[in-house]
Amino acid sequence: MNRRRRRNKYMTPITDMEFDAEVIAAGIARWAAVESPSYDPDAVNCMMDEAAAVMDDLGANITRYDGGGQFGDIVRAQFPWGDGPGILVLGHLDTVHDVGTMDGELPVRRDGDRLYGPGVLDMKGGMYIAIEALRRLIEIGSPPRRSVTFLFIPDEEIGSPFSRPFIETEARAHQYVLVPEPGKENFVTGRHAVLRFKLRTIGQPAHAGRSVGSGHSAIAAMAQLITQIEAYSDIDQEKTYRVGKVHGGTFVNVVAPDCSAEVLCVAPTLDALDEIQQRMDGLASPDPNVRLVVERGPVRPLFQANDSTRDLLEVAQRIARDLGLELGQGQYGGGSDGNITGALGIPTLDGLGVCGNGVHTKTEYLSISSIVPRTRLMAGLYQGLSERNL
Repeated sequence: MNRRRRRNKYMTPITDMEFDAEVIAAGIARWAAVESPSYDPDAVNCMMDEAAAVMDDLGANITRYDGGGQFGDIVRAQFPWGDGPGILVLGHLDTVHDVGTMDGELPVRRDGDRLYGPGVLDMKGGMYIAIEALRRLIEIGSPPRRSVTFLFIPDEEIGSPFSRPFIETEARAHQYVLVPEPGKENFVTGRHAVLRFKLRTIGQPAHAGRSVGSGHSAIAAMAQLITQIEAYSDIDQEKTYRVGKVHGGTFVNVVAPDCSAEVLCVAPTLDALDEIQQRMDGLASPDPNVRLVVERGPVRPLFQANDSTRDLLEVAQRIARDLGLELGQGQYGGGSDGNITGALGIPTLDGLGVCGNGVHTKTEYLSISSIVPRTRLMAGLYQGLSERNL
């Protein structure tokens, strides 16, 4: 079918929209200064307060879902323009950086084209530019002709265990999902599945200095398991098993009675997903005197592009070309909440945020030169999706 683009005569061309990278960068820096690690609900809620205030000032209808003290709150901000299902902008404001990181290894600072800080790239910067794009459309009197809903997530970095039901409900009520996770050289039209597991080894304590040969160390058994698990990785196939957190023992002079570890696995295909589940469920303790417990954690489902997502991609690529951006498409690891919506079959476009590097490290930064083109891209998507039924 020949699809012709019909441009609203009142629509301002995105190439003519003015955005100030320095002003936007300053706003992102303010957000980064509100540290919000996933495991600190009070800190996350300080960030949610900031987001809710910004959206309220823009005229959104605000709903807040209480995290119950275990998680930060979810903030939903809706602009009820138009009829029928609209656009869901989905992103998280929690980070992997502990409170105090900003005063130590990763201060919020500017160095040439780089803005450093906890969460500037993943993904406070992306959510901030999504707001600024919408703000500009409102200011020029050209808001989208579809409803736009922002869903600010507090627990994405720990698998979205609290938020997932809310995400699924919102996604089903919307026509499109836009996810401003860190930008890449391509649009993200798929995400590998992500699985989490908790392991616990339970040993038999003894005096480590006097009872030579007695006791059975939970740490020693876990060390062997870690080596075994990580050896399952196939980097070329983007199938990975990573042990990212370990804790064990009581005193240095006690044979460790207990050890725990957390494992994150990434599966690019359904076959890889099945293999990971079978291997992790089939783990056995290397020491018959040490008991092993394996507990499954949150799973981010495999997100592979369907026809509706590919149609959405066509719209996005056309808008990008208007801005002088040639962006392909691909499926990537590093799960996001887009896994959830994409796996439901809702047209989902991910990787729409600012560009940079150092995600989940103490060198995280965004490229200031990416702010204006990526903000214009978001504005173009709001406009383009307002004019089209896929």
